[in-house]
Amino acid sequence: MMVGPTTGNRQPATEDKRKKLRRIEIKTRKLSNQIFSGSYHSAFKGRGISFSEVREYNYGDDVRQIDWNVTARSGKPFIKVFEEERELTMMLLIDVSQSSFFGTQNEFKNHIIAEISGILAFSAITNNDKVGVIFFSDQVEKFIPPKKGKTHILRIISEIYDFHPKNSGTHVADALRYLNNVVKKKCIAFLISDFLDQTVSAAYLDQFRKSLNIVGKKHDLLGLHIYDEREWILPSIGLVRMRDSETGDERWVNTSDRKVREKYANDFNENVRVVKELFGRSGAQLESFRTRDNYVVGLMKMFKKREMRR
Repeated sequence: MMVGPTTGNRQPATEDKRKKLRRIEIKTRKLSNQIFSGSYHSAFKGRGISFSEVREYNYGDDVRQIDWNVTARSGKPFIKVFEEERELTMMLLIDVSQSSFFGTQNEFKNHIIAEISGILAFSAITNNDKVGVIFFSDQVEKFIPPKKGKTHILRIISEIYDFHPKNSGTHVADALRYLNNVVKKKCIAFLISDFLDQTVSAAYLDQFRKSLNIVGKKHDLLGLHIYDEREWILPSIGLVRMRDSETGDERWVNTSDRKVREKYANDFNENVRVVKELFGRSGAQLESFRTRDNYVVGLMKMFKKREMRR
């Protein structure tokens, strides 16, 4: 909900892009297969239990599951076997505003978003779930309907890494409303954003709150807050020209001024506080990921929290 620093160079060479996408595919598939698929399955349950088959009764089976009709016809005791209705739909709501094309540490935020999205998507298809995407800035930029399959997931990762939004701003409430309109059945929704917005007002926050509450009741909503350290801590390096990546506004900032640095940090902390409060009131989960940190640890903690809450 606040402005961010200057955007970095966002146009890698074509060959570098192919290599990067290949690395992302290998990395995300490996992590998904080795670490996250089991955690994902445990954290996100299916829609319920459905009848699968009947089999002969074995000693120790629950007698309450005996199928009396089949038992009467066969002359032997048979029991009903049930299984979890596993198939779910995962929706990734991905912030592609200009502020996501920023990074001063390990990676740009949009690269971290691509990798996290890849892990979540591969975990979903490993469990035979569908995956769809909503790209948003201050408007919904693109909707990819939920589907299964590796080819679909690779398309999603490629789109995330190389998406060129028409608009530069951020409007999370619109993306949430769009999700509610296009996905009718309950889904797992990951809202991945830096939550930086230069248009914050009481009316905007009210829209955000209402949208969160509606989606939080209908869907299983989780927010992933991606941020760079330089959006929080301003180094003391003298007079610096800073550009708002979403509005294009530029101004000179005296970073040697302690009060300027304190205000910069306080604005960031207040933004995070407001977002956390809105998520908390809606009953949705919110986790923060710093670009310099190992997001694998953060994702594992997130899944663990989900399992403990169930």
